Amino acid sequence: MEYLEFELPIKELEEQLEKCQIIGEESDVDVTETCTQIQKKLITTKKDIYKNLTAWQRVQLSRHPNRPYTLDYINAICGDTFLELHGDRSFKDDKAMIGGLGKIGDQSFMFIGQQKGYNTKTRQYRNFGMANPEGYRKALRLMKSAEKFGIPVVTLLDTPGAYPGLEAEERGQGEAIARNILEMTRLKVPIITIVIGEGASGGALGIGVGDKILMLENTWYSVISPESCSSILWRSWEFKEQAADALKLTATDMKKMKIVDEIVKEPLGGAHTDRETTFKTVSDKIVASYEEFKNLSPKDLVNQRIEKYASIGVYKG
Repeated sequence: MEYLEFELPIKELEEQLEKCQIIGEESDVDVTETCTQIQKKLITTKKDIYKNLTAWQRVQLSRHPNRPYTLDYINAICGDTFLELHGDRSFKDDKAMIGGLGKIGDQSFMFIGQQKGYNTKTRQYRNFGMANPEGYRKALRLMKSAEKFGIPVVTLLDTPGAYPGLEAEERGQGEAIARNILEMTRLKVPIITIVIGEGASGGALGIGVGDKILMLENTWYSVISPESCSSILWRSWEFKEQAADALKLTATDMKKMKIVDEIVKEPLGGAHTDRETTFKTVSDKIVASYEEFKNLSPKDLVNQRIEKYASIGVYKG
């Protein structure tokens, strides 16, 4: 188990509890009362830490190395029913953007999302979850296929941003993202979008237009990362915590500004501390969200979606 800096008091108490239990097992000393006291203190400490998280600490939790990624959610929710589909039919298959058909119960969904890696090798293979233009074009191809067969779309957002390399720009990164945003606004099937980790910039928006936007409790959604914002405004990454506060990027901020529709509660300590509960919660939210839109006609669905986005923000004539 890996711990973030602000989680160190929890680490100390868990180590104390473990040592206490070992002493009890290896000797005749009754340590039940001591263990109970440590457990109570551990629960209290966890509650105190996680109910008062700063914006930067939530950013850190969203990047936790043990946090589940897109394929973890899909495999847990769909099991053996998931069929991954590949390629944009133009350039190549982008490993940072994955998609395919899967079932929850008897209902089919088209799942699309950014996929990060677990170690150095897989991070390079997945390009750190940063999609190229072909990734967004693959996503659009899959959405259009879903529309053709009347299958609802689920997108899972978890990216530090679209890949900013020269070759990506040469192949039309900006156009690919803009095209996806346009096409998603008029897609004739329900779209459910869930921010499961980092929701950074156009990289997230390229698959982020939806009828229902859900955001896990310890995730963030912003036009720029705190580090990049800090480096632009202060010429240094040292002010990333201030930048995180100023950007209003947490789930609570997003809900307040009506950019997301619902915050999905995570287990105490984050999604990685109880994966099964997190997967079950997300699965239930997908089904409940689909129930809201499944009986709408394509015309009403699109009009409602456009209205939803048109009402975000304040406009001065």
